Amino acid sequence: MSEPVIVEVGLGERAYDILIGPGLLARAGTELSRRLPGTRAAVVTDQNVAAAHLETLKAGLEKGGIQPAIITLPAGEKTKSFAHLEEVVDGVLAAKLERGDVVIALGGGVIGDLTGFAAGIVRRGMNFVQIPTSLLAQVDSSVGGKTGINSPRGKNLVGVFHQPKLVLADTEVLDTLPIREFRAGYAELAKYGLIDRPDFFAWLEGNWTKVFVGGAERAEAIAEACRAKADVVARDEFETGDRALLNLGHTFGHALEGATQYDGARLVHGEGVAIGMALAHRFSARLNLASPDDAARVEAHLHAVGLPWRMSDIPGELPDAEALLGFITQDKKVSRGALTFILTRGIGQAFIAKDVPASEVLSFLKENHPGQPK
Repeated sequence: MSEPVIVEVGLGERAYDILIGPGLLARAGTELSRRLPGTRAAVVTDQNVAAAHLETLKAGLEKGGIQPAIITLPAGEKTKSFAHLEEVVDGVLAAKLERGDVVIALGGGVIGDLTGFAAGIVRRGMNFVQIPTSLLAQVDSSVGGKTGINSPRGKNLVGVFHQPKLVLADTEVLDTLPIREFRAGYAELAKYGLIDRPDFFAWLEGNWTKVFVGGAERAEAIAEACRAKADVVARDEFETGDRALLNLGHTFGHALEGATQYDGARLVHGEGVAIGMALAHRFSARLNLASPDDAARVEAHLHAVGLPWRMSDIPGELPDAEALLGFITQDKKVSRGALTFILTRGIGQAFIAKDVPASEVLSFLKENHPGQPK
């Protein structure tokens, strides 16, 4: 079996490795016991992931002498709630795990965010390991230590920064993903090229079909995305500066998720990000910051891979532009009422724009809203 690609997240004494490659579930116990010898573990997962991958992980952990306690939750965004946070905390305590033991997240972004939050608060902070099973989680949410749950008032509004000790990104588990979920994760992959790696975006334009198929190109694409995120996290762990660039597409995207009431049948997170990135480039062109040709190029690539790229691609009716602006102003990327967006001067030239006038955003939303007179 080929050796995994290793990407280090450089945080001094809290630095950790991201391992990327096939067969890592089966090696989990070996990799874990090498870094955290003698620990006991709890695995938090959801029903769908458990059916596909839990037995493989358990066997892999047992090879390293780890007999894990298992906590299985319902699948879906609604699991990121106070009720399920309490369930995970209680399960870890019931297993009599100590502070030096480890809580493992086996799943996509929902499970990773929830489990990391639980690990960050149980016994005032336990060891945490991410084993992301979706492409979106492998390239984004599993790296960087942002954890949390949703509130009825908005997405990811309750949480802590709690870095993992290790991330195992098994590229083979992605073969079991529905194509819609893989595409949604690909949006976050492309995001890194659009932020500050134009050569990577160009590479994806030429190689995206190979990334979808699997093999070396998939592992390299994930590794490059993880390098990009690791670089940003090392510079700005707590999102006081540059790390906000990782929110490219997310301010519009989160508003659209809220507008669809987080209904995954209509819109999943990565699809919201795809539309949000296209809107961010189109908005930048409207403000004469970037060429309309760049916006068209982004839209063409998202369309080629089968992702939605405009609001009219979302099934069903959307709230009007004023209501969408309301979702944007509720987003946590708003500071003291001023609207902050990640805008761009071109492919790979994203920047943080503060004090964006709400009136400009509103008129842009009206122009791009499928059901509103222009």
